[in-house]
This record gives sequence, structure tokens and C-alpha cells, in this order.
Amino acid sequence: MPANKSARETPRLSEAEWEVIKPLWKHGPMAARDIYKDIPDKFGWAYKTVKTMLARLVKKGAVTYDQIGNSYLYRPVYSREEMTRSATGTFIQRVFDGAWSPLLAHFVEHVNREELEVLKRELARLEKKEPKNRGE
Repeated sequence: MPANKSARETPRLSEAEWEVIKPLWKHGPMAARDIYKDIPDKFGWAYKTVKTMLARLVKKGAVTYDQIGNSYLYRPVYSREEMTRSATGTFIQRVFDGAWSPLLAHFVEHVNREELEVLKRELARLEKKEPKNRGE
């Protein structure tokens, strides 16, 4: 096993698990009850559902916890950036055979003018930076 956690493969999360881990990225370590309160009402989940998903996230290695008395304080193992990078790479591989250009072409065709201007500014900013090793 690699010594560096970013060198390890990040776990794949379901859509529901993404919703449960988001409050941890936003607020830092939290108790299950606080995570439950932070999840949007539109899901209509019971507290027990959130506890079950936290147990799954712990089993997958995406979340860990510290026991404080009778309470558990949950925290993410990976940053949002690490998980997003991994999920994006998996999606690109599955849908576009690992090629970024078709994804970007598809994306650009569907953005509005304002989003396109933001993308242009971001590309211009990136072009000014030193080339980064994309294999990292």
C-alpha cells in the first residue's frame, strides 16, 4: 500500500453518500445528528438513513471517526478535491474512453454565455501558469 494517501485509489461513492459527506467538507468534523440536520430536506431521509450511510462511508474508507464519550465525530478521509478528481476521472473513462476533449466540447456546447466567459477567463489564467505535470 502506498504511504501517500493521494496515491491510493479513492472509494467510489453513491449519489446519496456524496450528500452525506458534503457537510463534512463544508464544516469539518461533525456528529451524525449535525450531519443529518445539514442535509437538505428535499431528500426526506430519516436520521437512521444518514447513520447507515455514514457506516457505509466508514466501511469504504471515505470517512473515519473519533469516539468522544458516547458520541462519534465523523470526518472525511479525502478532501473534496481528491474525491472530485477521482469521480471525474472515472466518469471521463467510462463515458468518453478517457478523452477530455470530447467532454469539453460537449460541455461548451451546453453552457450559457455567462458560463462561457467564466471558462474563457479560467483558461486564460491557466495558460499563464507554468505547465503542470498532469500525471500527478
